[in-house]
Amino acid sequence: MWGSGVTVIMVTVECLDVGLNTITKTALTGGMSNYIFVTYSNTLSVFFLLVSCLIFYRKRSRPPLTCGIVGRVLLVSMLSCTVQMLKVIGIDYSSPTMASAMSDLLPAFTFVLAIICRFEKLDLRARGSRARCIGTIVSIIGALIVTLYKGLPITIASLLNKDLFLLIHSNWILGGFLLATAFFLLALTYIVQTWVIRDYPAELMFALLRCTFVTILSTIIALIAEKDPNAWKLNFNMELICIVYSALFAIAIRTSVHIWACRKKGPVYVAMFKPLGIVIAVVMGVTYLGDTLYLGSLVGAAIIVLGFYAVIWGQAQEEKVVEDHQISSYEQSSPRAPLLQNKGTEV
Repeated sequence: MWGSGVTVIMVTVECLDVGLNTITKTALTGGMSNYIFVTYSNTLSVFFLLVSCLIFYRKRSRPPLTCGIVGRVLLVSMLSCTVQMLKVIGIDYSSPTMASAMSDLLPAFTFVLAIICRFEKLDLRARGSRARCIGTIVSIIGALIVTLYKGLPITIASLLNKDLFLLIHSNWILGGFLLATAFFLLALTYIVQTWVIRDYPAELMFALLRCTFVTILSTIIALIAEKDPNAWKLNFNMELICIVYSALFAIAIRTSVHIWACRKKGPVYVAMFKPLGIVIAVVMGVTYLGDTLYLGSLVGAAIIVLGFYAVIWGQAQEEKVVEDHQISSYEQSSPRAPLLQNKGTEV
């Protein structure tokens, strides 16, 4: 029952994340700065998390903060800031559909890093482990297809923009590589995050510290990158909606949920929900943004999803083996003689 609740929460968060990609593209197309968007979003999320911490920890004790924990949170924050910057710039160069397609690489990246960091075990003699390895390779091949091969446009709107297709092709490839890099670093973030939360099991405090550090780092980057003071002025339109949505749902809530899920289920479990967003992203991008839908995106996304489900199937097989082993061990260790004696006495 509790496991189902975690799954429902994770699916909801991923749907909100896809919505963020769509409205972010709308705001960036309107001229909003990538760097300032990240800065404002994290700044607002800090206030939201601060209020949440004051309420939640008013009558609860929290684990003590040590210099080692703060240093590890700072490392997570640096990774998170880089991920947010690369993701926003990548969406600006490509599309929300591309972002959701490339996010399907996250389970594969997380699986590989989890093995390297010994959060996961790999036994190539087992069927589940072989499926996870094959699924990882297939996912990477699909991501390369999405990035390098656009193919023919298959939506009506795209047929009217053949010159634009040639003009933005290089940006599309650059956006794809930026997004792939972002999701690799996000996988690394999940690994480090799990390492931290096991020693400091206070999700809201962790999220508050992380967002505070990201705000400081992103502000420094924005001040260096944006020379025009007018770029810091907000318009009360889609820009403000995008920042509020990003701060509350995509950063504050998503960060807290991911930290919590990493502690409950591990980094690979958190990463495996990303591929669910590709269908939602395609529909929202074509419907609300007028994005061009290309054959390469569909083919690559389908291959990525196949690889993803191979990884998930392999993980399910490994969990089943572990569960069967635990049941077998319990049955062997349970005392049976007294039960037989009791039955004999009753007769």
